[in-house]
Amino acid sequence: MTSKTKAAGRECDRRDRAGKQDWPVAGIGGARVNGYSMLPWLLLGLGALSNLLQGDTPNPWVGGLGLLTFNSLYIYVSFRSFVPATRDALSTRLALLAMAVVTCALAGLYGSSWVAFFPLLGLAAGAAMRGRHLAKVAIVLSSLGGAIAGAQSPSVGATVGYATFLSTMVTAAILSLGETVRELRATREELARNAVAEERLRFSRDLHDLLGHTLSVIVVKSEAARRIAPRDIDAALEQVTDIEAVGRQALTEIREAVSGYREGSLATELDRARSALTAAAMEPVVRQSGPPLSARTEALLGWVVREAVTNAIRHSAATTCTITIEGAIEGADDLVRLRVTDNGAGPAPGVGGTGLKGLTERLAAAGGSLEAGESPAGGFEVRAELPTTDAPLPSSGLSQDPRGVSS
Repeated sequence: MTSKTKAAGRECDRRDRAGKQDWPVAGIGGARVNGYSMLPWLLLGLGALSNLLQGDTPNPWVGGLGLLTFNSLYIYVSFRSFVPATRDALSTRLALLAMAVVTCALAGLYGSSWVAFFPLLGLAAGAAMRGRHLAKVAIVLSSLGGAIAGAQSPSVGATVGYATFLSTMVTAAILSLGETVRELRATREELARNAVAEERLRFSRDLHDLLGHTLSVIVVKSEAARRIAPRDIDAALEQVTDIEAVGRQALTEIREAVSGYREGSLATELDRARSALTAAAMEPVVRQSGPPLSARTEALLGWVVREAVTNAIRHSAATTCTITIEGAIEGADDLVRLRVTDNGAGPAPGVGGTGLKGLTERLAAAGGSLEAGESPAGGFEVRAELPTTDAPLPSSGLSQDPRGVSS
């Protein structure tokens, strides 16, 4: 198992632990929102607070108590709306209902700047009522706001009604979308963890099948040599010779197994790429043209495909990944070109690290080149070029990963 695979597993575990420790939030893109994100909207109530402080509000103690009650209920509902277990609780629904009663009472009693509490009520309702009843709640609240404000001025009533409906629906839409994006990211990371676990299981199973019989033979022959050595040294030496031969054969088989594990054909790597991209909810698009390639060229391009697709799955957050292989045309520059492009967020931290650097060195040793960076159309792109004539591959031992990462 390579150090890169182990690092991927550790990174997934770290993200999983970090996700469990975070306060429940919704996020869009790189932004993360929670109950604190709802608090700045309380500034809409500054007009009512100003009227209260300047003495323009009759019965200021009633107005002050109503303002304090509304703000307390708003904060209570806002923070509970970001925790699924408490968002649908009866206490949250009752607090939202109390907010509606207080808002109607304050707006009906004082009018003027106090009608601005209806859009605030819509924000809280949109955060708490993300479900099939949302539209009905939005219509009821906007109708109440429009009617109470319209009793003072029809134009103000229309504005308040529209603002209440808009704040309710837009808040619910944004927060629901954020939760969906977060769930998709969690699913993507879970798929990555499962892929690492499956690969570990497959490789360990292959090694078990390869070494189980061989090691059993070595143990049996070693016991036989120990038993017969006191009475027949020549027979014991024959057993030792057999052990040496079995050990050498096992070492050869291990090298062949690891070489096959790391140097699969280009077609095999493309099949694996399609499977991995599909499992990560990314659409794979593979275009291949040109004459058949040599085994060494296919091996190098297969490593590039594996590394580029792995980076796209882990870092890009893309929906499509395109792999294009253009073989050399007769009479042209005798180069085969590979491009792996995604439509994600572009270069991200961690992309272009040790893996791509190791591949760059390997392709350069084979007379080719590798570049990685932002795609002209957005997203991330890995471009590789290799000559069609065979060039000796860099020597690779059992302890060196073909992408340049030590096992």
